[in-house]
Amino acid sequence: MGKVVGLFRAPLPSPPLSGFRVANLGRGRGNVCCNCSGARGTDGPDWASQPSASPYQILGVDPVHCSPADLKAAFRARVKEYHPDVYKDSKEADVLIRRVIEAYEILSASKEGFTGKSACLDPFEEPECEAYDVFVYETLCIGKGCPYSCVKRAPHAFSFNSVTGTARATSQGHGDDYQVQLAVGQCPRRCIYYVTPYQRVILEDLLERVLLAPYDLGEAALLDSLISTAYFENKRYQGPRN
Repeated sequence: MGKVVGLFRAPLPSPPLSGFRVANLGRGRGNVCCNCSGARGTDGPDWASQPSASPYQILGVDPVHCSPADLKAAFRARVKEYHPDVYKDSKEADVLIRRVIEAYEILSASKEGFTGKSACLDPFEEPECEAYDVFVYETLCIGKGCPYSCVKRAPHAFSFNSVTGTARATSQGHGDDYQVQLAVGQCPRRCIYYVTPYQRVILEDLLERVLLAPYDLGEAALLDSLISTAYFENKRYQGPRN
């Protein structure tokens, strides 16, 4: 299984990426529009042949008007486009994905103050930092009928989805919050998980498509697998949470 998440300006590791397991994340969606020269040409992206290409060019975002949300959307689009299981040249895809990850982390550090530990490439097999973000597996959540509602317990971190009525995390950065810890620990369906930021980005994107009709059993099975892996690896990374 491949590896996805990496480095803050540190040199990229030499072993090639064998393929981050969330394939075809962008199925049925368009690419992110931008004003930079990072667009892909007929024989590959223009920036692939430019070792000095800037992080903005690699992600294809406007260096002046790029917001954190734009940056995250561009990163998702690039990962989907150059995933080794999707891109026609899998060997080149390994290199391109590493450059995309490095570019995202450099820009994240400058725009959001994001910091983390270096030298991970797959957020599910090797978490990039301790798991303090929260993710609600909404297909298991019973929503407003839950006797131990996380929304009632910690309304500053959770709210109800206006469409499905299930709970979802709406605010992050509460890893040490006792009320959030209670909400996670008391969930009767065990559908709230502590995850890393990169895990959460991928899981949220996949969940969004799982919730769409018609229900896709394959994507649901993939989501189950990633959640199970994240749960195991995060505990191994940081030890049991008190």
